[in-house]
Amino acid sequence: MHAVTFERFEGPEAGRQLDVFLPAYEEVYVEPPYCEGPRDVAEFIDRYQVQARRPGMRLVLARDAYNVVGFAFGYLLPADTRWWRNLREPVPADFTQEDGTRTFVIIELAVREAWRRRGIAAGLHARLLDGVGAERVTLTMRPEPEAAPAQTAYAKWGYRKVGVSHPSEGAPFYDAMVLNLSSPTG
Repeated sequence: MHAVTFERFEGPEAGRQLDVFLPAYEEVYVEPPYCEGPRDVAEFIDRYQVQARRPGMRLVLARDAYNVVGFAFGYLLPADTRWWRNLREPVPADFTQEDGTRTFVIIELAVREAWRRRGIAAGLHARLLDGVGAERVTLTMRPEPEAAPAQTAYAKWGYRKVGVSHPSEGAPFYDAMVLNLSSPTG
């Protein structure tokens, strides 16, 4: 296999990269536990086009000489976010209070199967968060056994579970995770 390089895009430039990493998205998310089909991919495309306009949007692509082998993206949670409302059990109000700079949310972090267990996910994660300036990072992950490698990686990187998220009727349940980057006092 060829060496992997990483490239980060921010703001509108991140939005223009969808076609570049969409084949990797389709390959990863057809696997269990996701089992996404064409309708799911179309919904992802629509969501990404909205997410790409969010403040603090960042995308990191990992490439070999020929293809995107992994990707990660996220943005800063706005003050009026609905993110924490998806938690099944209440958490303290000061925990869910956002100001547009407090929390960076990782929406997706994925690596194609042939490239897994080579440190690429860790590289994507590090480059995505480098210089983000937020106090903490949040993400959701699937709790199924098929997602065990991701669960292990997030635990190793210091994430802790803060609850169970159920974003919408008919959606699966996710473990809501948080990683503290700095204390509120700096």
